[in-house]
Amino acid sequence: MNNLIPPYADKLTALIGTPERQAALKLEARDLVSIDLTPRQTADLELLINGGYSPLTGYMNRVDYDSVAASMRLANGTFWPVPIALEVTEKIGANLVSGVRVALRDAEGFMLAVLTVGDVWPVEGKVRMGGALEGAGLPQHHDFTELRQTPEEMRHQFARRGWRRILAFQPEHALFRPQYDFIVECARSHEASLLLHPVAGEMPADEVEYFARIHGYEAVLARSTLASTALALLPLPDHGGGLRTALLKAIVARNYGCTHVVLEGVAESELAPYSAGLGLHLISLPAMVYVEAEGKHLPTTKAHGQVTKEILSAEELHRRLERGQDIPEWFAFPEVVAALRRAYPPRPMQGVCIFFTGFSGSGKSTLAKALMVRLLELGGRQVTLLDGDIVRKHLSSELGFSREHRDLNIRRIGYVASEIVKHRGVAICAPIAPYAATRHAVRHMIEQYGGFFEIHVATPIEVCESRDRKGLYAKARAGLVKEFTGVSDPYEVPKSPELVIDTSDIGVDEAVQRILLKLEREGYLR
Repeated sequence: MNNLIPPYADKLTALIGTPERQAALKLEARDLVSIDLTPRQTADLELLINGGYSPLTGYMNRVDYDSVAASMRLANGTFWPVPIALEVTEKIGANLVSGVRVALRDAEGFMLAVLTVGDVWPVEGKVRMGGALEGAGLPQHHDFTELRQTPEEMRHQFARRGWRRILAFQPEHALFRPQYDFIVECARSHEASLLLHPVAGEMPADEVEYFARIHGYEAVLARSTLASTALALLPLPDHGGGLRTALLKAIVARNYGCTHVVLEGVAESELAPYSAGLGLHLISLPAMVYVEAEGKHLPTTKAHGQVTKEILSAEELHRRLERGQDIPEWFAFPEVVAALRRAYPPRPMQGVCIFFTGFSGSGKSTLAKALMVRLLELGGRQVTLLDGDIVRKHLSSELGFSREHRDLNIRRIGYVASEIVKHRGVAICAPIAPYAATRHAVRHMIEQYGGFFEIHVATPIEVCESRDRKGLYAKARAGLVKEFTGVSDPYEVPKSPELVIDTSDIGVDEAVQRILLKLEREGYLR
């Protein structure tokens, strides 16, 4: 590996010891305080212990952290763009002091490293820590294991293949023809091999979109016209984008053995001052257009007045996928489009949640049950009803009716509905759901997987009270039932629901028909 570019700051600081040392750390960890890491923290830890963040040997102590935040330099003067420390809750950090050893585990409890705590300091309701790390093992990945290589393993592969000049591209989204045409031309012009190094640092392994994206990269690799192209996954978490994140990506690329790197979202003029100090050729990914006469994409500045086509925006791409419309081959390889269509099916194949909200007695449950029957009658969909009373019995039987417990109950309903929608079913929910913030959280939880239709059953409270067979309103007005929505606790009226229905002046069949027409207009019913 002597002919490869040396790691940043000349030393690859992988922090995993011998198998014997790893076993000793795992044994020691049984008696240590444990911290369970988030997916983002686990990704950062992986790059710390596999050498991707060389020359760091652990989390930054306060003097380094503050120096990097202020000037992008460690206290010793070494350039470093992004502060890297471990943040925990005040409760966890309360008993942690300098010198204490702590076991770091992933979300499943797998032991990854031991941290010898250095500095500990408070920040915005949390506690931030620095300290030295010893790795007990890399995070376990069960997906695309053949594509996950450490910097040392990647360097061995490059040396074995005789690669010396290597251009890295670290996309965070699917790879389309504009980016592909540019990076291939860059690799050729710099006489470099190409490493496709897509970011996969904190991707849930059950996300269909994630698998579609990786399969798309594999399809692009199979189509590559370069003699020397490789694909590996980069366990880098989201550090917010911008210049600092781009420069961190460049350092990581060098640690993996790359001499050139194409960076997105940062102008060439911003990158230029850092190229010499990092020892890398930093290349900005420019705005691209498709030039029909040449049958390829070119930077906008090089199109020279030729007939061009604007590349599709992310919004337009998703719109076409949702509607089953054509994605032109000049923009994306057919194999990439096929993979994306599996992740983003047209609306008639997507999951959808119909979320009724309104006072007790407004007619939510009646409408929900009638809608379920009509959808089952239409066929082609798996339909699940999550009625408020049913959920209370089977999912939230231990909860009371305080604001906190009602909020938790709605969030549980939202989680179950999101799983149904994720798997392309129909979830019909009919809780009171009086609080706007909770309904917004449920919407956000579900819309990442499919459709969400909030239906405000706006039956006046006087009508609801007249229908009250259980006598709950009377008990609430007598003070026997506490925190009752509409009497002793507020109902926050939805500001922009998809539908508003008042069951005091419309029948059940007509109301259900309005809902079905709305679903049909939005494309969720054939």
